[in-house]
This record gives sequence, C-alpha cells and structure tokens, in this order.
Amino acid sequence: MSSLAQEVRENPMLKLRVEKVVVNIGVGKSGEPLEKAKTVLSLITGSKKVSERKARKTIKEFGIRKKEPIAAVVTLRGSSAKEFLTRAFSAIGKRLKFSSISGRTLSFGIKEHILLPGVKYDPAYGIFGMDISVTFGRPGYRIIYRRRRRSKVGKSAKISEEDVAKYLFEEFGIEVVK
Repeated sequence: MSSLAQEVRENPMLKLRVEKVVVNIGVGKSGEPLEKAKTVLSLITGSKKVSERKARKTIKEFGIRKKEPIAAVVTLRGSSAKEFLTRAFSAIGKRLKFSSISGRTLSFGIKEHILLPGVKYDPAYGIFGMDISVTFGRPGYRIIYRRRRRSKVGKSAKISEEDVAKYLFEEFGIEVVK
C-alpha cells in the first residue's frame, strides 16, 4: 500500500475529490452557431443551465466585437461532474499528458463532441470541440475562499500534480504520461 493511501486512511481530510468540472465550447461568433452549441452542451452534460461567455476585446480579423457572446459554458459539481468525467476520459482514450495538470487543476480538450459515449451525430447541430477543466480539492479547502476568517491551507494539505495523477489513476483508471 502506498504511503499516500495510508495517510488518507489515517486522516480523512487528505482525501482528494473533484470540486467542479467546467465544460466550454468556444464558437467564435454569436447567433445561431452559439445557440446550437448551447443545445449540444446541455444535451451532453444533462445540465439545463448553460451560460454564455463574452469576448474581452475586438478582433477585426475574426469578426469579433467586444462584449459579444462567443462561447457556451457549463459548470458541473458532485455526482454529475464525476459521471461526465468518466465519459470524457473514455473519449480521449484514458491517457493524459502530465503537462495537462497544473497545481490542483486539470485541463484537456475533446476535438469532436460525438466522441463521447452515448452521443450520436445530428446534422441539425453539427460537430463541436470542447475544453474541459477540472478542479480538485480536499475537505477544508473552503478556508481559502470563505468571506469570514479567510486563511491559508497548510503544507500537508496542499495538492501537488503527483497527488492529482495518483487520484486519476486510482479513481478513473487514467494513465498519466510524462
């Protein structure tokens, strides 16, 4: 048994968990393509609340104006986040680069949403790629974000890239390649 598993068994506050999964489809323009992306995102995630992201600046070459909605975003938490992650990991072949992990976040992309298990191609919507960002945490990480008596996380409770890689292997069977 690894030393990390031994420590977690002795101290449940060291148990790693998925805090949230953010799924983003960047379309690059507003109107009908964005509405289709929002529909596809709600279908594949099962979430009814799909929000829009707006452009930060004007880029004439791409025809993007500042504050124009150009992307659709969904945030998943709890069991729906884990269920979606299982499907997303199977779409990428259960292999990730170690460079995809940065601190306590993991980011990867899927080139076509039809690669997800259970999703069929519909010509009415088309094909969209997506970015997926996963944030990991431990019990007690709330002290960083709370409004009252905000504090820092101790050294023993910090999350390293190696901890995330071990968690991905143990929980989802993901091979993290260096």
